[in-house]
Amino acid sequence: MHATEPLASPALLTGDDLAATMTRLGRQAREAAAELARVSPAQKTRALQVAAAAIRSRRDQILAANTRDMDGAKARQLTGPLLDRLLLDAKRVEAMAQGIEAVAALPDPIGDVIADWTRPNGLRIQRVRVPLGVIGIIYESRPNVTADAGALCLKSGNAVILRGGSESFHSSHAIHAALVDGLKAGGLPETAIQMVPTASRDAVGYLLGQMREFVDVIVPRGGKNLIARVQADARVPVIGHLEGLCHVYVHRSADVAMARDVTLNAKMRRTGICGAAETLLIDRDCLATHWRPIADALVAAGCELRGDAELCRRDTRLKPATEDDWRTEYLDAILSCRVVSDVDEAIRHISTYGSAHTESIIASDPQAVERFLHDLDSAILLHNASTQFADGGEFGMGAEIGIATGRIHARGPVGAEQLTSYKYVVHGTGQVRP
Repeated sequence: MHATEPLASPALLTGDDLAATMTRLGRQAREAAAELARVSPAQKTRALQVAAAAIRSRRDQILAANTRDMDGAKARQLTGPLLDRLLLDAKRVEAMAQGIEAVAALPDPIGDVIADWTRPNGLRIQRVRVPLGVIGIIYESRPNVTADAGALCLKSGNAVILRGGSESFHSSHAIHAALVDGLKAGGLPETAIQMVPTASRDAVGYLLGQMREFVDVIVPRGGKNLIARVQADARVPVIGHLEGLCHVYVHRSADVAMARDVTLNAKMRRTGICGAAETLLIDRDCLATHWRPIADALVAAGCELRGDAELCRRDTRLKPATEDDWRTEYLDAILSCRVVSDVDEAIRHISTYGSAHTESIIASDPQAVERFLHDLDSAILLHNASTQFADGGEFGMGAEIGIATGRIHARGPVGAEQLTSYKYVVHGTGQVRP
């Protein structure tokens, strides 16, 4: 497609047409997965390098497609944070290309021997990393997920069926075209990375409930309603990504300037991402010294503060927080704030209201830090650092599909290694079991 050629509008497939299309995608993905399991790491690396170059060469086409999506989103009156998630510019397109290159540079996980031991009878047993197979990824708003997910699935030897949100339809398909360029250059099946070619919501239901023959695992990435639907309707295993109800806890031992700067960044760097802080907890013993600098910085940055009764009495700029505020992922410039007596009360609050995503403690007291990091069971726990570091790229994974908050299989940033399973390979010398 030429860069100036307009992108087609999404077809709203239903009934037999939808079933035929989805079945075709599934069969092609299963065939591609079998082929990917045999390709060399060099082929995958070559494909990813060319895909990154294609992202750059197709930049104008991608941005034109994104403008079309943004116009539609504005007409539908999407909120500011959702528009920010959807928006692409030259810097973000370059970041996508760099992310693919970072994935390409990672060690190939497939065939890695995770463990190797020999039994008393002489049998040598190896645990070897293998692909999951075919992955279905359902996501909303952020078109860069198309690049990240496609690259990570390819690196880990998996075929993938991508179902992006209708609001990012044109952007995602323009990015997908660059990934296909890479697959061709690497001599890999073009069907290794496929996109559902319809904006019909029925396609999500079909992927969740009627593709067991083809799809091995589903990865959802989006809002609370999408995650709930996937977990309720999926007939294959799900790598869960719940909402990012993230907390910053300022302990009495925290450095004031650090507490101010980390809290400000955790909330306001980008408010629409899952790693953005939504609740601030602060020790009563340091209110007199720590509260005002933190609050002043947040208010100056345009953040609305909602507080408990104690904070509202201290600072008239706060709106009273309700019980629902402690459970809300705002994805906006709003922060709920609560006074706690100590680290134990902070842990109780997070355990009660949090989503097991990401929490940060700002403190210099080693005992308080150890208690926080040991007793909380969220996927990511930070000490003296912003919650916005909850990101696969920042963890050195190149990119991520999302932050998994479950306890089975993958947890935290889901990169290439987390999109694998393993098998056992046993070498003998003629042993038989008595």
